[in-house]
Amino acid sequence: MSLSTALSIAQSALMNTARQTSVVSRNVADASNPDYSRRQAVVTSTAPGARSVDIQRAANDLLFRQNLSALSVWSGQHALYSGMDQLGVSVNGVDNASSPSTAIGNLQQALQLYATSPSNQNLGASVIDAAKQVVRSLNEGAKAVQDFRTQTDGQIATAVDDLNSLLSQFQDANAAVISGTRSGTDVSDALDQRDALLKKISNYVPVSTFTRGDNDMVITTGDGTTLFETIPRTVTFAASAGYTAGAAGNAVYIDNVPISAGAGGNTSASGTLAGLLQLRDGVASTMQSQLDETARGLITAFAETAPSMPNAAGLFTWSGAPAIPAAGTLVNGLAASISVNAAMDPNTGGSPTLLRDGGANGAAYIANTGGASYSTLLVAYGDRLDQPMTFDPAAGISATSSVSDYAASSIGWFEGVRQQASTASDAKEALASRSAEALSNATGVNVDQEMSLLLDLEHTYQASARMMKTVDDMMAALLNAVG
Repeated sequence: MSLSTALSIAQSALMNTARQTSVVSRNVADASNPDYSRRQAVVTSTAPGARSVDIQRAANDLLFRQNLSALSVWSGQHALYSGMDQLGVSVNGVDNASSPSTAIGNLQQALQLYATSPSNQNLGASVIDAAKQVVRSLNEGAKAVQDFRTQTDGQIATAVDDLNSLLSQFQDANAAVISGTRSGTDVSDALDQRDALLKKISNYVPVSTFTRGDNDMVITTGDGTTLFETIPRTVTFAASAGYTAGAAGNAVYIDNVPISAGAGGNTSASGTLAGLLQLRDGVASTMQSQLDETARGLITAFAETAPSMPNAAGLFTWSGAPAIPAAGTLVNGLAASISVNAAMDPNTGGSPTLLRDGGANGAAYIANTGGASYSTLLVAYGDRLDQPMTFDPAAGISATSSVSDYAASSIGWFEGVRQQASTASDAKEALASRSAEALSNATGVNVDQEMSLLLDLEHTYQASARMMKTVDDMMAALLNAVG
């Protein structure tokens, strides 16, 4: 081997070592970045005695796809669970203190006391106050549900805007990968950026990917709808300014294909958008229906009756009074319009004795003609709250129940779904964390290993430096001999 060849080899070794050291230093610097994949400087022989360094990026497609799927599943579950926590407090209060069920229980107690002393007008006024609390819980609960739906609608709109922005950023990152691949330059950073954007996109919708020539990536959703192919597909949504009971929310479309809402406490929703749609059109709408059915049951239970006369609204009335809502049929918005009959409310010039004696709808409905100790009607009203009646099965719980049991079952239904959502959220979060950990173990940076490699490179550098020193000494000796 000539001295010039030896010198060239030593110089190449120093350059390669410097590049390897730079890669290791970059790995250590980005060790805490969850979106960074470890780089490896691989030395390859290009000619006898000559070597070069190629930069390879660690990747595991199987683990990456599993992580994307786990992120989507957990995001949908988390959206459902966190929304239900907020909705439950808004409608029923902390520990259900302001729920219709609690208010109906207080009304039953007030009725029982009034029935024991029908001549006591203070007890009659207490019944009216308890009835007002029932009305307030239903009115405010209905408003809270529709406000929640409006708020969730806004969250959907924000999520759609974010998703469109991420897809636009993905287009830029994908273009950088394609361009670098074609020119033969290192595209590791562009691939990291593209993968990081995929993780963010998967939080909103489930994604599936495949790569074409020049590292060009195509994204589809879980049901096969194209989300990105060369250019982003448009995600559209028309937000609503407000909601009323029974009003359907607008769908989210990807390339004119609607996203399906999730279902169940352990939701089928994959991605935040599907979870939010389930909250707005599933959970919240069902809760509203149950409030409306509770209101209808109360109007029916306290209706005034008379021979040869139609039943008419009594203690509780509504916008369609004096008629009674049809049995077993949901009336959208009834919880928002129910009120206490002004004829029985002393604050509006009414008299609670009409509840005891009947007659709020005219003389034909009078049940007591003069006995101050008359309690039959009060007892009957209390009994009706515990007597089975028919409810619309579309509201999601038992079709045959008493009003008091129905209101309690509404809480039970909600808490049951919320508990399922909580348990599933914990499990799916753990799966997402484990899949991210597995991916990090396969493609992330181990600082201890990198520092060990850095020591090896230091030794290589020292060997190359000694080789150059030896060649230099030999060159100097040769020149001295010639001189």
